[in-house]
Amino acid sequence: MFKKVLVAEDHESVSISVQKTLSELEIVHDNSNYVFYCDDAFNRVKKGIREGQPYELLITDLSFEDDRPQQISGGSALIKAVREVQPNLKVLVFTIENRLAVAQALMKDLGIDAFVPKARHDAKDLKLAIQTIANNKTYLSPNLKQGLKDENSYVFTDFEKTIISLLANGMPQKDIPFYLERNNIKPSGLSSIEKRLNAVKTILNFSTNEQLIAHCKDRHII
Repeated sequence: MFKKVLVAEDHESVSISVQKTLSELEIVHDNSNYVFYCDDAFNRVKKGIREGQPYELLITDLSFEDDRPQQISGGSALIKAVREVQPNLKVLVFTIENRLAVAQALMKDLGIDAFVPKARHDAKDLKLAIQTIANNKTYLSPNLKQGLKDENSYVFTDFEKTIISLLANGMPQKDIPFYLERNNIKPSGLSSIEKRLNAVKTILNFSTNEQLIAHCKDRHII
């Protein structure tokens, strides 16, 4: 079982729940191994390497509140960063996102070891995921929603339509958060926008925003 685990989670209640799960697995932990920001998580990983006591497992969310400036914005960017300095670090994604296509894309593109959605009975799911990857196997939660059968069956949310429309009208992605804030549209963080666009592109099998915009225009979604 793992001896040194780092948890990157910006909601304290969730972090406490993860701590309880680790305790039940008899994994020793202390407060220094729980961080609320991606930059802090990355610094912890580098510190562990420098001191010759590297982390064995990173448990991270995908989306984080943008209440302070960060060089690493979001869980996907954090995973990419830690993979560069510690390629063999096990990574478990624990997030509100629950679509199978998103989990599969992260396994393929970033080489994560496990994906668990935050949902009912997620503590049992999380425990099983940790035990599975401790045995050098990958884990995809059985609670993930199946992918859509075809692109025409995808129902865009109002939030998705808004950000895609703004992109289609020429607004740079980095400026969209300011528009959302002015119009009291939430979530407004850049990481949330990137996460949503990437999730939709993964589901519809697009690689660029331009493809997504063309798809929406062709079907009069925007």
